[in-house]
Amino acid sequence: MAIRRRDLLSLIGSGLMVPSTLLASPSVFAADKVKRDKRPVALLLPLSGPRAALGLSMRQAVLLADSGPELTAYDTGGTPEGAALAARNALKAKSAMILGPVTAEELTAVTSEVARRVPVIGFTNNAVARGPGSFVFGITPAQVTSAILRYARSRGVRNIVVIDDSTPWSAAAALAAGQAQGEIGVDVRVLTVTEGAPLPEAGDAPDAVLLPGSGAAVLAAARNLKATGIQLLGTVQALDHRPAALEALDGAWIASPDPAAFGKFAGEFRSRHGGTPGALAALAYDAGGIVKLLRAKGSLDEAALLAETNYPCVTGNARFRSDGSVARELSILLAGPQGYTPVAVSLGA
Repeated sequence: MAIRRRDLLSLIGSGLMVPSTLLASPSVFAADKVKRDKRPVALLLPLSGPRAALGLSMRQAVLLADSGPELTAYDTGGTPEGAALAARNALKAKSAMILGPVTAEELTAVTSEVARRVPVIGFTNNAVARGPGSFVFGITPAQVTSAILRYARSRGVRNIVVIDDSTPWSAAAALAAGQAQGEIGVDVRVLTVTEGAPLPEAGDAPDAVLLPGSGAAVLAAARNLKATGIQLLGTVQALDHRPAALEALDGAWIASPDPAAFGKFAGEFRSRHGGTPGALAALAYDAGGIVKLLRAKGSLDEAALLAETNYPCVTGNARFRSDGSVARELSILLAGPQGYTPVAVSLGA
């Protein structure tokens, strides 16, 4: 079905709201001689205040991955001032690494306090918060946007309209899409809309429409685009397991951490602690696994953190960069009436 781009927005409109063994043996023997790094690691979490339940859940998740006695939790109270004090106390205790805090504002305060004396793995997804020696470990809009655009390009998609509904996540995703188009080889046009505003002209119809956000906007757009032949793209925010949502999203491509890996972690968490963990708990679990791996290799420092090229993670295998960003592998899911099926793996920004 042919469709002009100016007709596209009317369709979307309601949704905008051997010898080789011998050669290898020296490294094996060397590994046997590595001493486990037993220095303490600090965990900075909101263990009091309005987000105390979240902090407790994240602490429990970390301990699933690394339950050694060297891990110490410090309460940030969920404020930048509390996070700075917690970091100060962690340094006094000679912590070799800091996991946390949760928010961008807290991470900025901790980065200033630590002054690169030890590496800091923050759980925020705000890329602006990264600084010298501090890493943004949260799943960022740029990561999932890059992943879905790369996959779409591999399937022949060249022209993409990104709908920015002015939420922080959508705005960041739209910006990332525009910045990545030259590298990925796609033509990206961003349509920014606000509630109640008239829809701008879209021109000729694109190959695909990316709606980075979630909820009713995505589902309404999915229903309206079904008969047009335009491919719907989404991010982790769009995941919705309700039967009506699965029917509407049928055929959409969505970038997300692997649901099976998260499900395995969630099952282990429920078995040990009860309750259902969220995405931040999964990040904490992954950070604990990173610490465990580095301990075994004998070095908890920034150089060692950067030297590893692939950390196995529930939230997507990760690699840390010297600029404070994290590259993450994400699953590409095909939505269908029965659920989401992984069809590929794509590297995020």
